Amino acid sequence: MNRSRILAAVLLFLGLLGLAPAGHALDNQLKSHPSPYLALHGADPVAWQDWNEAAVALARKQNKLVFLSIGYFSCHWCHVMQRESYQNAEIARFINAHFIPVKVDRELDPALDARMLEFAEATRGMGGWPLNVFVTPDGHPLYATLYLPPQEFLAVLERLDVLWTSDRDKLMALAHQAEAKPKGPGKPALAPARVQAYAKQLVAEALARADLLQGGFNDQTKFPLAPQLDFLLAHQARSPDPKLEEFLQLTLDQMAANGLHDHLGGGFFRYTVDPGWKTPHFEKMLYDNAQLARLYLRAARVFKREHYARVAARTLDFMTTTLRDPSGAFIAALSALDDKGVEGGYYLWHAEELDTLLSVDERAAYRLAWGMQDAPPFEAGYLPIPSLAIGEIAERLQRPRAETEKLLTDAAGKLRAARAQRGLPRDTKLIAAWNGLALAAFSEAARVTGDESYRATARAVRDYIMKQLWDGEALRRSRAADKTLGKVALEDYAYVASGLLEWAELTGEPADYAQAKAVTMQAWRRFYGARGWRLEERSLIQAETGQDMLTDGPMPSPSGVVAEVSLRLAAKTGDKALRERALAALNTHQAALQESAFWYATPVGAMMFGISR
Repeated sequence: MNRSRILAAVLLFLGLLGLAPAGHALDNQLKSHPSPYLALHGADPVAWQDWNEAAVALARKQNKLVFLSIGYFSCHWCHVMQRESYQNAEIARFINAHFIPVKVDRELDPALDARMLEFAEATRGMGGWPLNVFVTPDGHPLYATLYLPPQEFLAVLERLDVLWTSDRDKLMALAHQAEAKPKGPGKPALAPARVQAYAKQLVAEALARADLLQGGFNDQTKFPLAPQLDFLLAHQARSPDPKLEEFLQLTLDQMAANGLHDHLGGGFFRYTVDPGWKTPHFEKMLYDNAQLARLYLRAARVFKREHYARVAARTLDFMTTTLRDPSGAFIAALSALDDKGVEGGYYLWHAEELDTLLSVDERAAYRLAWGMQDAPPFEAGYLPIPSLAIGEIAERLQRPRAETEKLLTDAAGKLRAARAQRGLPRDTKLIAAWNGLALAAFSEAARVTGDESYRATARAVRDYIMKQLWDGEALRRSRAADKTLGKVALEDYAYVASGLLEWAELTGEPADYAQAKAVTMQAWRRFYGARGWRLEERSLIQAETGQDMLTDGPMPSPSGVVAEVSLRLAAKTGDKALRERALAALNTHQAALQESAFWYATPVGAMMFGISR
């Protein structure tokens, strides 16, 4: 039985069954938790537990489903569901009585998050956060839901409890049937013709999904999908295609020119909720900005467009001025909500504020330049998005161009100063994987531009990772107050190894290549075997049986990254065994690639490198 049929069966039960009696509650364990996100839930009436062996043992002892609720600090809808449901006394009582409630910071347990997200996408056709999954006591995901209004959420809780009470054995059997069956490594060789066919297929699938009018993929919400764009850019550099070039430049222009990009302070938001890139969800993530800085840096070289280089530089500057920790590493994220709980409030401007902060002439120029003529599109005001060019503004105001430029520069400076006085919560976790992405971005920027400040930033990140998160044999996910925080995952080893390799390419030092190889070899030892890739070394999810190849998500496929880093290191050092290991890991899962190559951009990119050496 496939996962869609499993979901249908579960939904049938949910529709037929009624209510069950209550049990007893636990105590909330999250007060003063070192994770900012988990600490936010420390005062909820829900008796949140940490995800650990004790919580699983409790579920088995009491024979209850685990209610596994996954979110993150800067997630808007996570805050909404907390306010509406997890702080609702009636809902909290029911959860505490009938389930073992576990709250997870997805940024501290990426392997668990990835596995549950995969389950949600397979059974519901979509994923996202808050991600709420009901897990059997023996560790099999059973049913997933995303944000729900309070009464709908309570109805799901009530029906699931009845289902678990009345027909537990059948439900367990359904959950067990969803396990993956990986094949493991193939032969250590790739057929060039087949790999090239996958690359062409991926381009064709990308163009079929492309929004050729507004850029990006799909026609509703717009995410950058940096791994796919990076692959397409590399393909364009190898095999120029006018149609692909037009789409890539349209997408890059739209992302940089509209609401995905913070034009006043720099950096990119996570995504927009509209197809025209105008209306962002306002969280800013380190991993997005590191990837997009690198993407625009590469696009500047491929398309010979200085504008893209400026976008890359501005994004790197945003990271160093806003996300950098005193340690030299980078923090995880900036919240979508300001310190008053207003989504986007930190970035938005009421007309009255513009009247107070700007002179009459500055205000007239700024509102023309940044699309602030009509009614504000957000309840909290206007988001500056480029509207008119300098020349047209000068003509409308009947002022010289230089004078108009000065008005806009002065206005922007005043608004930046005013914005700096506002409060914006920060998620200050220093995450190994995401700092690996930042290290790669700054190392490549230093190598391409020769800018010594980028080199210094990259060195500081490298030093933090190697001194604080690496003990010579193993990585830590994160640290806080001199304590290890979170569960290290394959992605930590993959992205750190990639960042260290980019640093080695910058310095040319044999010791730096040795560091990159040491982390890479630990990734193979800890996370790969006869049943493919494991997302973490030891999982409490019993259905975690391994996967042959990992897909791209908001970040590149960890398995694809490890394979490509290994191939690059093998090409540098002549390590034949490492090359064969990477090729064997890539030479599997072919049926999934043939079905849809689009979500495997990083592994296909690694294959392309493999057949070129």
